[in-house]
Amino acid sequence: MTVPTPDPESSKTLATIAALRESLTAESTPLPVRFRALFSLKHVAAQHPPTSAESLAAIDAIAAGFSSPSALLKHELAYCLGQTGNNAAIPYLTAVLENVSEDAMCRHEAAEALGALGDVASLKVLKRFRDREGEEVVVTETCEIAVERIEWANGEGRKAEKLRASDFASVDPAPPMPQGQEEPTVEELGKTLMDTSLPLFKRYRAMFALRDLASPPDLPTAVPAIHALAKGLSDSSALFRHEIAFVFGQLAHPASIPALTAALSNTEEASMVRHEAAEALGSLGDEEGVEETLRKFLHDKEAVVRESVIVALDMAEYEKSNETEYALIPEVKTTA
Repeated sequence: MTVPTPDPESSKTLATIAALRESLTAESTPLPVRFRALFSLKHVAAQHPPTSAESLAAIDAIAAGFSSPSALLKHELAYCLGQTGNNAAIPYLTAVLENVSEDAMCRHEAAEALGALGDVASLKVLKRFRDREGEEVVVTETCEIAVERIEWANGEGRKAEKLRASDFASVDPAPPMPQGQEEPTVEELGKTLMDTSLPLFKRYRAMFALRDLASPPDLPTAVPAIHALAKGLSDSSALFRHEIAFVFGQLAHPASIPALTAALSNTEEASMVRHEAAEALGSLGDEEGVEETLRKFLHDKEAVVRESVIVALDMAEYEKSNETEYALIPEVKTTA
């Protein structure tokens, strides 16, 4: 029997994945290096066919990080698995969601990632935890949004919708509001964003529509959209507030700095919101005063905030450097 000769390029990639896995899973590795390894693995998983040896090895390497005690890292692992578009990640994410002793921030992110992957088979577990008595609110709300996203993605209504082209390649918890004959105004979207009588999924759609009206940053709607989004940081839902901060991190618009600084500085705010605000500020690290603000929270009482500040400062250094990519290996940025 003839044994096929391994493809040299594939062997090289698999060796790179093994090295990245070692960096990601070693507790002795500095957290910023682990994050860069993670984003590199996400890139590998997304750039190869889902059933390829390279993609499956990258998914497995990312999931291996769930053994870490760091809630911040595990939350980011779940996010990246959802962004790979690879259903091989589903069993790992389902296990995190089902582990009720796991940090709620990690379980929420696992539920959101299942929604991003969009497999109808995930509806059963998502509905179970959406309706579970005594469940953490952040998990309940995330499962609710993930269920609606999967039903939207696999339904007939999606085909009839016209969506505005986005500058962002991320798979979001909800699509932006559909375009009608006239594009919704910032004011209209802002009202939908803050209307608590509406389902969270619809409010999220307004959120991502406002994000898209704030990019590129020189659009006439950019600053008004930032100000409309900032009002969401007063919402009663920590999940909602955290997503606003995440969107600000994507936009990296200087107009969001006051709102993000206020969220990070509020020690009564939920740690999942403060952590997201810190990372968003990291994406604005080349703006005056941002690094100084972040350094004030290096010894915060909340571990997830302290760790986020460490990662954010690394991101800030990247923003000021001549590096072309934040990951350890180049990550190709595409437009969705």
